[in-house]
Amino acid sequence: MKVRDVMNVKPITVQADDLVSEAARKLRENKISGMPVLDGERLVGIVSESDLLRLLSVEEDEGGLWLPSPFEVFEVPFRDLVKWERMHAGMMEIPKKRISDVMSRNLHEVGPEDTVEEAAGIMTRHRINRLPVVEDGRLVGIVTRGDIISGLGMHHEAD
Repeated sequence: MKVRDVMNVKPITVQADDLVSEAARKLRENKISGMPVLDGERLVGIVSESDLLRLLSVEEDEGGLWLPSPFEVFEVPFRDLVKWERMHAGMMEIPKKRISDVMSRNLHEVGPEDTVEEAAGIMTRHRINRLPVVEDGRLVGIVTRGDIISGLGMHHEAD
């Protein structure tokens, strides 16, 4: 079975210079966990829920998110109020970041004529959930683990 047989030919995409808030909206509205990032028509990356969540879990020393426990909220020492305010200000800036600042540029891709087994091997080896499908340098689809599993089920039923 070929990737062409199971891929989604109309992938949801975002542009590299779109805001993180746009990526979050598209992920939520389309109930997907990641999507290709384009610069015009050229594939330049992938953005996923994990990439967006990483914005919230940067080490505290780097000015990232510091979440106190429910008990600490009532006992926050005065010196930690600065940290609290910095965290809040940082959170307000996250939706304004560009997707190009948070996307993964480490791209793995397949072609439509590659086998489903090849695609599954890449996903397993690199611990990724989706692969852009590229033909003649152009994004023509996306294939996910779920697409492959569904395809295997349909293939089995046809036997």
